[in-house]
Amino acid sequence: MTQKIKTFLMFEGKAEEAMNFYISLFPGSSIVSVSRYGNEGPGAEGSVVQAVFSLGGQHFMCIDSHVKHQFTFTPSISLFVQCETEEELDRLFASLSENGQIMMPLGNYGFSRKFGWCADRFGVSWQLTLA
Repeated sequence: MTQKIKTFLMFEGKAEEAMNFYISLFPGSSIVSVSRYGNEGPGAEGSVVQAVFSLGGQHFMCIDSHVKHQFTFTPSISLFVQCETEEELDRLFASLSENGQIMMPLGNYGFSRKFGWCADRFGVSWQLTLA
């Protein structure tokens, strides 16, 4: 059996909202599977025990942690997206940065004629560049 590696995102009650937001932005994306907590817990009933979703053919896993942690997402790891067109890059950057944080506004930084880095409203960090 070949080892499979997936990016794993831990949310505290926002996993389903984040998945739906992400798949709305990337064509051909989908939620692959979702398992939810029942009334027996330990998480809130209906929240995500574990889910898998696909963005651009890449699979990601996520959960709603019922345990409160002293940490969240950090920009030291980010999702890097190569966009085919400037329009795609502008659309994604506007959507992902809305109610989030812009760390590097869209611009020419030498290594890319158009690049931007932001954290979305869930705290997940994204780097967007033209291919």
